[in-house]
Amino acid sequence: MVLRVAGAQIPVSKDISENVEMLSEAIDFAKQSNADILLTPEGSLSGYTHIFDVQQTQDALEQILELAKSASIGLALGTCFVEDDAQVYNQLRFYDKDGTFIGFHAKILCCGTPTDPPVGEVNHYATRPLQTFEYDGYTVGGLICNDMWANPGVTPMPDTHLTQQLSDMGTQAIFHAVNGGRSAHEWSNVNWAFHESNLRMRARAGNAWIVTVDNCAPMDIRCSAPSGVLNPEGTWVCQTNDTGKDYFVYDLPIEPIR
Repeated sequence: MVLRVAGAQIPVSKDISENVEMLSEAIDFAKQSNADILLTPEGSLSGYTHIFDVQQTQDALEQILELAKSASIGLALGTCFVEDDAQVYNQLRFYDKDGTFIGFHAKILCCGTPTDPPVGEVNHYATRPLQTFEYDGYTVGGLICNDMWANPGVTPMPDTHLTQQLSDMGTQAIFHAVNGGRSAHEWSNVNWAFHESNLRMRARAGNAWIVTVDNCAPMDIRCSAPSGVLNPEGTWVCQTNDTGKDYFVYDLPIEPIR
């Protein structure tokens, strides 16, 4: 048995209609590739912001879910979202192939300045405890961007090694949605190296499959982190171009738990 995963390295903006167009193309790719589940970047529906049109995001979500359901594609969808508790979460939302909502991972290591008190998204997003999800008989987990690497410059809380926790919880594959800052500055190269080394080291340390995708906007600058699939030895077995829109598909050689 295998779990065929697809990933979409696509541009993410604050224009929800543009994001819907990009996600629709990604679902088409996943359908043509006979994928089981599609991973999208952090904030890929709403935009990476805590200030967004809540109703438009909900309407767009219904549109994307209908497309994915028609294509029989599960989703690990990155979006910000307002839940019934009226709080804003930066989420990775999991859906079955029939559109059934499985649950969401809320970003835990939200970014903020290393000050007291911290300034940044840590003050804008609610969070929830780490958990696993059952997708089509597989145990999967979700992480969002800084959850993976706990960048010491923007993480005002301790690094709790979430990949290790997920591994200990029996996770067979970790889905990781990214939307990191990037520019033409030298430090973008430093960040890229830091992100890639953390992905490789944490996959190896946790003996975990990691599926990861980044936002690719602006299209002419290298992404903040690689997109693709790492095996439990920490080796890239599948990787996209480092700039611009790109997709991947890969068969994870894992057995369902039921």
